[in-house]
Amino acid sequence: MKEKISKRRLLTSALMFVLCYLFVLLLVFLMVIINQPQDWKSYFVNDFANAILLCVCVFLLFAIIFYYYYFENKEFLSQPKNAMLILSVIILALIFNYVFGRISGYIYLRPIAMLSFMFVFLLNRRQAIILNFVFSFLMFVIDRNSNNTVVLVGENQQYYSLMLTFVCGSVGVFLAGGNKTRGGLMLSGVISAIPTVIVVLLFSIPEISRADWMRYFIVAGYGIIGCIISAVLTLALLPMFERIFNVLTVFRLSELTSTNAPILVRLKKEAPGTFNHCLIVAHLSETCAVAIGVNAELARAAGYYHDVGKLKQPDCFTENQAGYNIHDELTPELSADIIRSHAKDGYDLLMSAHLPEAIADIAREHHGTLPIKYFYNKAVRLSGEELDIKDYSYLGPTPRSRIAAIVMIADASEAAVRALSDRSVENVERIVRGIIEERMDLDQFSDCDITLRELTTIKETLVEALSGVHHHRVKYPSIHFNRKHKMVEENEEDEEEK
Repeated sequence: MKEKISKRRLLTSALMFVLCYLFVLLLVFLMVIINQPQDWKSYFVNDFANAILLCVCVFLLFAIIFYYYYFENKEFLSQPKNAMLILSVIILALIFNYVFGRISGYIYLRPIAMLSFMFVFLLNRRQAIILNFVFSFLMFVIDRNSNNTVVLVGENQQYYSLMLTFVCGSVGVFLAGGNKTRGGLMLSGVISAIPTVIVVLLFSIPEISRADWMRYFIVAGYGIIGCIISAVLTLALLPMFERIFNVLTVFRLSELTSTNAPILVRLKKEAPGTFNHCLIVAHLSETCAVAIGVNAELARAAGYYHDVGKLKQPDCFTENQAGYNIHDELTPELSADIIRSHAKDGYDLLMSAHLPEAIADIAREHHGTLPIKYFYNKAVRLSGEELDIKDYSYLGPTPRSRIAAIVMIADASEAAVRALSDRSVENVERIVRGIIEERMDLDQFSDCDITLRELTTIKETLVEALSGVHHHRVKYPSIHFNRKHKMVEENEEDEEEK
């Protein structure tokens, strides 16, 4: 059944590519009319062969994108929203490039780096480079085989467009790829103007006489402005794409991990013990993610939100209780049901709040199908017989990503180490090692691609981090200083008050 659903989704994605192809042809048709409103019919009469060539080339370029994902990342392509994301960015970049090119009459003012900036944040560097390469040829084909040349100043503008879009877009990918702030993205737009100026100079040398250097500075200025416009448009469009397609970018992860985020504010107010636990787990998860080379920002966000399901019944969890334990009055079966439900409740809460599914999945998976040993043992003692462990286990699923596995281990390790009276490095190492081995024995990592080497690295990282978080402090003497700045012992102060 899963295979049939996958094929159906792939077919849906393929249909989206076909519809997008037809929409691009419609856009080109509108461009032809706008470029020559009085004589646009002559284009289809006199340049009919070019029109056919344009249709064929655009189709081939869209087919290249589809088959790239089909062979390289079929799972990604099987999600129609991903296909819609890619095609939407391409169409918007096409429209903006045409509009700015027509306004100025130069290809240099076009926001040629916008597409690569968008994809490097919405997808990744590799995909951004491939899609920028295809988009460069898409713009070239449209410029070369339509009547766009009638509104562009200078000869061979379409060839310059091909080179500029490819070079500046590729440079933009590497400049913007490591940025984690919106200010850094703006700086990338400014820096990406440098190769633009160089390419413009190389193109302009054969055409510029000694007395006409002012034209070079004009077109170079257009190129700089075009790169800055690329960054500005990216900053304006990214939040919209993040919301519509529920995509995690470094900017959105930064917003979600702010302690002013609505769900975290609520967690801090209604379940302060859980909130403090989540802060530590987020720190541990981020540290482990850095150690094994996975998305540290996502790991930190997952740590913050992994226990938000406890908001449904915060007083039922030890860290939020102040002396009174409600489970003393409940049956073990009911207590186990309350405890294990927080994973599913967290998933439901995060999805209803329209948070990214990747974070919601980790909230549901961070306990896997582990047994709730305390209440199982209590039930066995009360009943006096062996019981079905599945009735006292979490509902799963087990972790399906390395980050989910990290959060699972960090969550259990933090709670276990906090309960230790002797938090020496040896004891912490024994606890963390036991937690990982138990989860391996119970096949909790069978659905994720984590390796033994990575688990060892996680163990070593957690031992070092937890030894720092839960370190022993020096016992302070029971003295303080009075208003006269004289040292007073605690019992002397009591006598003075009497």
